[in-house]
Amino acid sequence: MQSLGMGQAINQALREEMQRDKDVFLAGEGVGVGIHSSPMLPTAGLLADFGASRVKDTPVSEAAIAGLAVGAAAAGLKPVVEIMFNPFFTLASDMIVNHAAKLRYLSGGKSAFPLVVRIKSGAGFGAGCQHSHNLEAWAAHCPGLTVVMPSTPAEAKGLLKSAIRDPNPVVFFEDMMLYFVPGPVPEEDYLTPIGQADVKRRGTDVTVVTWSKMVGIALRAANTLAQAGVEMEIVDLRTLVPMDKKTILDSVKKTGRLVVLHEATRTGGFAGEVAAVVMEEAFESLKAPLRRVTGPDIPVPASPPLEQFYIPNEEKLIVAIKEIVS
Repeated sequence: MQSLGMGQAINQALREEMQRDKDVFLAGEGVGVGIHSSPMLPTAGLLADFGASRVKDTPVSEAAIAGLAVGAAAAGLKPVVEIMFNPFFTLASDMIVNHAAKLRYLSGGKSAFPLVVRIKSGAGFGAGCQHSHNLEAWAAHCPGLTVVMPSTPAEAKGLLKSAIRDPNPVVFFEDMMLYFVPGPVPEEDYLTPIGQADVKRRGTDVTVVTWSKMVGIALRAANTLAQAGVEMEIVDLRTLVPMDKKTILDSVKKTGRLVVLHEATRTGGFAGEVAAVVMEEAFESLKAPLRRVTGPDIPVPASPPLEQFYIPNEEKLIVAIKEIVS
C-alpha cells in the first residue's frame, strides 16, 4: 500500500490508462505544464512521458476543449479533458450537455462515446466565486451524463480508471483541497465500480449522506458525536449519477434519520434529490424530519473568513443531527 494525495492518485490513473490504451489522450489548459509543477498535481510529468501527441495544452477556451472531446470520442478516441475550474463548466456546457450527453442515445445505443471531463471543484483556497462554485447538480440534472465525485485518493484512482473505460461520457469532479491530503492507495491494478456508494462509518442513530470533501467533515463530526453517545452512519455516494439508492435506503431504514451534507448551495442542490428518494421510498422509516446541511445561497466569497463561513463544517452538521436525534 502506498500513501498518495488525490492529485498523485489521479496522475497514476491517467498514466496507467494511457499505457494500457493508446487511444486515451489528455487535453486542457496547462495540462502539459505539469512537468514544471508540483508532483502532487494530476498531470505532472505526463507530457514528458507521453509526448505532445497525447498530452495537449489547449487555448483558453472551455467550449473548444469540450468540442474537442466530443469530436474525438465520435472518431473513436478516448479523450480525457480538463476544465480548470467548476464555474467554467458553464462555458463548456453546450458541447457536454447538448452533444456528449445525447449522442449515444440518438444512436439507439449502437455507438459508444467514451470521454471524461475532469473538473476541478470546491472552495477553500481564496479564489473567489468565479473559480470556486460547486455545480455538480447541474451535471446530474442532464440525462446521459455519469457524475462522479470521489472523496479519497484510492477511490479517485479507481473511479477515474473506470470512467476512462466507460463507453458513456463521465463528468469527474475533483475537489482541489483534496489534492494534497494523503491516503492509502493499493499498488496493484484495480477498478472502483461506478454507481456504488460506500459506507465510510457504521452507525445506528442517524444516516449522513455526503460526498467529496464533505466526507472528511462528516467523519470528524462522527467522532465528536460518538463521545456523546450518538452513532452516525456515513454514506459516501461517490457517484451522484447513477445514484446508489439501495445503500441510502438500507441505511435510513436502519437509523430512521437522515442528514444530507454537501458544499454546494442549498437551493437546487443534489441534497434535494437524495431527500426526495428517501421521502418517496422510505418515509415510513423516518423517526424525525430530515435535514440538509449545505452552503448558503450566495456566491463563494473570496475573503478567507467569509469563505470559511460559506463552507459547511462539523459544528453545523452536529447541530442538525442533534435537532433530529433528540
